[in-house]
Amino acid sequence: MSLDPAPGTVAAVFVALADPSRREVIGVLAARGVATATAIAEDLAITRQAVAKHLATLADAGLVNSQKAGREVRYRLRPEPLRLAARWLDTAAGAWDGQLAAVKDVVERGPRPQHSQDTEHTKRNGDPR
Repeated sequence: MSLDPAPGTVAAVFVALADPSRREVIGVLAARGVATATAIAEDLAITRQAVAKHLATLADAGLVNSQKAGREVRYRLRPEPLRLAARWLDTAAGAWDGQLAAVKDVVERGPRPQHSQDTEHTKRNGDPR
């Protein structure tokens, strides 16, 4: 059983973005539009072979596509997987915002009064539960 996320999923996008070198590769592609692994390596402090491995991971996540042009392979960013990941983050943030608002409300209201059933039990039996 593999722990790697399925290619093209939001999980694969987050795995790909977790590595700082891959984020740098994305930054170079964002600035250049289209680039070869050699051109990307020239802009970064990593080898062309390392760039090629990072590009393969980014391609598996759906973040880049490649096109062969003669002997060169040119890479270009694909924004849709980033948009899907951003939507997922927005949804998660909305859920957390709701939970945090509920906690804030409870804290600002202070402790809730005892339930009337507990009070009645104490009156009848003379001992708290």
